[in-house]
Amino acid sequence: MNTENILLFKSNIKTASDKFAVERILDIHPHIEQWTVDQQDEDCILRVISPRLTHNHVIDMVRGCGYHCEELKD
Repeated sequence: MNTENILLFKSNIKTASDKFAVERILDIHPHIEQWTVDQQDEDCILRVISPRLTHNHVIDMVRGCGYHCEELKD
């Protein structure tokens, strides 16, 4: 797997219902191969694997669901 395809974000996806809300959008997107959210991490790290999407694409999708999402930078 090419690490350039892994997009990392800080989010506020904290609960199971939060995860379900974004799951409906992320699961059906044709350019997302896999995604996870670490709800145990204080930054609720969202990890998206996609060879085509940019950080801004994912941010727009998550924000469209009513959640905070920002690119996680080093």
